[in-house]
Amino acid sequence: MSKGPKSVPEGLQLPTAGDPHALSLERLLQNLPGAAYRCLNDGSWTVHFVSAGIEQLTGHPAGAFMARPGLSLASLIVPEDRPAVECRIAMALHKGQSFQMTYRIRCADGALKWIYEQGTATAHGGGHLLEGFLFDYTRVHDADLLAREQASYLQQAHDAIVAMEMNSRITYWNNGAECLYGWSAAEARGRKFSELVCDKLQAYHVAWESTLANGEWSGELSHLRRDGVCIETDTRWTLLAADQGCAGQKILVISTDISERKHHEAKIYHLAFFDPLTDLPNRASLLDHLRRALLGSARTRKCGALMFCDLDNFKYLNDSQGHAAGDMLLQAVARRLEHCVREADLVARLGGDEFVILIQPVEDTREGAAANAETVAAKVVAGMAAPFQLAEMMYSVSVSVGVTTLSGTVDTVESTLRQADAAMYQAKACGRNTYRFHDPAVQAAWSARAELESGLRRALRDNEFVLHYQPQLDRSSRVIGAEALLRWRLPSGKLLYPSEFIQATEESGLIIDIGRWVLQTACAELARWQRWPDTAGLTLSVNVSASQFTEPDFVPMLQQIFEETGVQPSGLKLELTESLVVSDFTHTAHTMSTLKQRGISFSLDDFGTGYSSLAYLRKLPLDQLKIDHSFMRDVLTDQNDASIVRSIIALGDSLGLQVIAEGVETPGQRQFLSDAGCFIYQGFLYQHALSAEHFTQYARMVH
Repeated sequence: MSKGPKSVPEGLQLPTAGDPHALSLERLLQNLPGAAYRCLNDGSWTVHFVSAGIEQLTGHPAGAFMARPGLSLASLIVPEDRPAVECRIAMALHKGQSFQMTYRIRCADGALKWIYEQGTATAHGGGHLLEGFLFDYTRVHDADLLAREQASYLQQAHDAIVAMEMNSRITYWNNGAECLYGWSAAEARGRKFSELVCDKLQAYHVAWESTLANGEWSGELSHLRRDGVCIETDTRWTLLAADQGCAGQKILVISTDISERKHHEAKIYHLAFFDPLTDLPNRASLLDHLRRALLGSARTRKCGALMFCDLDNFKYLNDSQGHAAGDMLLQAVARRLEHCVREADLVARLGGDEFVILIQPVEDTREGAAANAETVAAKVVAGMAAPFQLAEMMYSVSVSVGVTTLSGTVDTVESTLRQADAAMYQAKACGRNTYRFHDPAVQAAWSARAELESGLRRALRDNEFVLHYQPQLDRSSRVIGAEALLRWRLPSGKLLYPSEFIQATEESGLIIDIGRWVLQTACAELARWQRWPDTAGLTLSVNVSASQFTEPDFVPMLQQIFEETGVQPSGLKLELTESLVVSDFTHTAHTMSTLKQRGISFSLDDFGTGYSSLAYLRKLPLDQLKIDHSFMRDVLTDQNDASIVRSIIALGDSLGLQVIAEGVETPGQRQFLSDAGCFIYQGFLYQHALSAEHFTQYARMVH
């Protein structure tokens, strides 16, 4: 029988002579203070590879293990330790984890050594291969044993000293622990340390994992006394090696009561960084938070804001009612200000009647930060409107707010405070009880947006909105329907398109009321078409915003419009965006199905620009896909756009959906669509959007 090594198992790669990588690996293994191995998990741990360091570790050369038959790793382990080792490996295999353990071996010269082993298992055939590393643990073990012996002399130490097994069960509990926690040693032994005294298990687990990984951990932990009182401790955990003849390990915990020190520290901190009257952060705390916010802003390139809030005519209250009434007002104002901000933001009191709000830098642009700050500033001004109850007196006060945006790349603590203060005085100069932005550009943008929102409310009230209708034609150039398009006719006669105001309607929430008006007007016009034979078969497409479609009363609102206008719902087609479909698919699908039962049809607007997947298209009751005009613009010159358009048409055909293209402006584009299988068109090649009267005339002319 051959004495050479067995054939290499499938998937097992061993170093080969002459291989430069093998030579490099061999040199690496020779310099390691131990031995690397690979063996079968066959009960004897038959070796397939072991590095040369095994000889220094055990006294046996590597060849003795590699020969067949040869030495096995299991044969070196002292019999008393072997069951625990087998158990540890079996547990690791069961959990799919790596394993670490210590045990004793008998060397070639008869000497005993403690070995530390770390390894892992990989599946091989019907069993497992074990791979790992062994090193001499004797000196460490003896040192730990000595430390444990010396620890026995600390029974009377003032600190709490506790030893626990790896399952958290307590094995040692000194007199200091009895005094600190209130349980006697007899009561504590055998109970789990984590259950007996740990207040926050998450912190306990962090300490546990760190101790296992690094051998020790130190820090502060909250512990519970027997009487339920929580105490703060300065704690050190140390991982102890196994006792002689035992494969287990223990953790030594030494805890010092620092509750009194922590209480004094908290009191000193509060006195240093909080206002004693309002309990808000004071000037020192604000400066620290502002400095940190600017540093974070410089690192993340995010923008935030700072707001100076000054009470109007506060001196009058102090002079007329006394400082006690003034203090009560300041305390009440502080609480209201806290309700005006997000949890991450900061409200501080500088002194007197001056308060500051720090909006954390989370926005990508100053404009975004200004929008957030504007929302908060408006809440602050509105929040002061309700009178304050001051003892037996009701008192009203207003506030002037100065706002500045901040960016850590250009702003400093000093410049930010100065700009916010200047903006506050600008608010005072504008009549008080308002807010102003320091940045002239931001102030101008805010004013323009406020003016736009005010105009939109006026337009809705004064019926300045109108609907125009862009014809939709088939392959025979017959009008088969139209899309309703919103326009805003200003009192001056100028006509504004949605791109100029639709974002403001969404940000202000007016999109809901405007959308209701659009549906009401469109359905009334469609009802008029349905009363005439030559236009009765036309369909009308209406865009519906995501926020409107997800409103709880959207279906009842539509039903009410149908009843008021007398329109037949079968002529109405709602155009939905891809983003709506993806963001709330379940609700969208349910609403669509409900409306589908009433005869309404659906078109997926701007298809190809969003996120729709085939799965969504299959599950939604759609009737039509609409090719976005952005693809049509260059469809004759851009191969990518041409391919996308062909794909959309093919997809619609495969799903049984009608396909319509918008933005058709040239005969060449129409011919391309026709060749690709799209036969419904909308665009300037045929007609711009028309008023209701002109559309009816046009539809009858080309019907």
